[in-house]
Amino acid sequence: MIGEARLKELHAFLKDYSAEELIWVNGYLSGLVAKEKPNGNGATSTAAHASVAAKKLTLVFGTETGNSKKLATNLAAIAKKKGVQVKLADVSQYRITDLPKEEYFFVVISTQGEGEPPIPAKKFYDYIHENELKLPNLKYSVLALGDSSYPMFCKTGEDVDARFKAFGATEVVPVQKCDVDYEEDATAWFEKVLQVLEQKTTAAPAEVAAAPAAKKPVGKKHYHGTVLTNVNLNDRGSNKATFHIEIGTDEPIAYEPGDTIGIVPGNRPEVVDRILSLTGIAADKIIVTAKAEGTVKDLLLHNLNICYLLSSTVKKYATLTQQEIPDTRMDLVDLLRIYPVKDADQFEDVVKILMPIAPRLYSVASSPAAHGENEIHITVAKDAFLSQDEQRFGLCSEFLGDLPVGSPLTFYVHKDKNFKLPAADKDVIMIGPGTGVAPFRSFLSERDATGANGRNWFFFGEQHFVTDFLYQTEIQNFVQTGVLTKIDLAFSRDQQEKIYVQHRMQQKAAELYSWIDAGASVYISGTKDPMSKDVEASLLNIISTEGKKTEEEAKAYLEQLKKEGRYEKDVY
Repeated sequence: MIGEARLKELHAFLKDYSAEELIWVNGYLSGLVAKEKPNGNGATSTAAHASVAAKKLTLVFGTETGNSKKLATNLAAIAKKKGVQVKLADVSQYRITDLPKEEYFFVVISTQGEGEPPIPAKKFYDYIHENELKLPNLKYSVLALGDSSYPMFCKTGEDVDARFKAFGATEVVPVQKCDVDYEEDATAWFEKVLQVLEQKTTAAPAEVAAAPAAKKPVGKKHYHGTVLTNVNLNDRGSNKATFHIEIGTDEPIAYEPGDTIGIVPGNRPEVVDRILSLTGIAADKIIVTAKAEGTVKDLLLHNLNICYLLSSTVKKYATLTQQEIPDTRMDLVDLLRIYPVKDADQFEDVVKILMPIAPRLYSVASSPAAHGENEIHITVAKDAFLSQDEQRFGLCSEFLGDLPVGSPLTFYVHKDKNFKLPAADKDVIMIGPGTGVAPFRSFLSERDATGANGRNWFFFGEQHFVTDFLYQTEIQNFVQTGVLTKIDLAFSRDQQEKIYVQHRMQQKAAELYSWIDAGASVYISGTKDPMSKDVEASLLNIISTEGKKTEEEAKAYLEQLKKEGRYEKDVY
């Protein structure tokens, strides 16, 4: 027993700690005790929180009315408060090929009508019934929702349970069937789930988990991957097309949230065929350039830039072909059409002056802790513009958007030393309209998976709520499970007056300044001009107004944030 004097010291020491900090201290002390004091069986004892915190699980839901989603979200919040890492997903969006990689997998699913699965869950349901999987390492359980007034009460959940048994998976908690009043039974089922995780981890010595050491940069190491997922995040009727692309590799990818990846796109085959037709050169003719050697067709497809040529390249072309060409930039196919080469031999010289295709950089939208080290995600907006009165698209965004699942893709990791998350207990303010959401999906996934306890505030904007709310379901889940402390949305075209993220910042000026002045880090991601400039101008105004500073003092304050690494931008 602790003495009265010691108890007073402890009360005095802990009196200013928040509830969250006290929970952390409890787990920390339990870990220390467990490390030093073995139990009667030779294993180390530990507190439930410390042991459970060492595990992670995947929780998926299949819903039609929304009950399964609401319930699964609440259960995920309970688990996270106990230190469990939870990957929460709608089965309609869950990548079924990830099943063999899972260790703990739990399903919350309802039954509709005459024993039918929810419509959004039908693809998942059909897949597991039409395929024979081998899942000997998977531990699972099913929470089935239904209505006992129907004869096929909870049939979908029972069917899912039966299929997982057939796959050789281990049922760690028996299937739980719930009637319309499901809360009590569901909570009891999930308590058993958490107990399973606790029992699993208490078999090993409990130590306070140290953060994994950051991997050393690998320079320009090239990874050879495969496209696992390629979906348009914009809904029908949108003016935009924004692709969420997941790339899988056989080897671990050394990256961190805040990094980017470089991709060299290929040229469109139909454009290359048009160039060959205009010049009359043989597609299989071997040419040696300063950077590569290969057939004309392969060089034009994979190595040489033929889009929006530099004015310096156009000048070299004019000299080679002895033509007067204005100082301009244009695609090679247009140059050949308007100012044709004399013959195939002359075009061979043209090939040798073409520049290599430059890699395009894309912010990483995934987290190794949340999504695994053998895959990486990016968010790509299809860049559309008019050229020569013709609709054109950005080379790489069109190339990536058109890649079907299963396509090979080579990339490298570009390390960013500055655009990085702060310590786990520090607050973060993220401002990322449009594809600026990408690194912040990475940040939030990382903070969720690693149990970071700092607050998170996200400002997101796009054109329309209905068609352009990128990663809407995931972001809503982050809000519902407490990962996102605050979110402010700006959909510019949903009202007569255009509203952007900087307007939302001004509306929350006092609280925003309070966060920053208390130590929060500020991150901006997205287009450089005008977005990032407008956002910075708003920040300066907020610092000046709420901090009662002159314009020069506000600039000095922001400059100090930069020096401290608390104000970073990833803009393009």
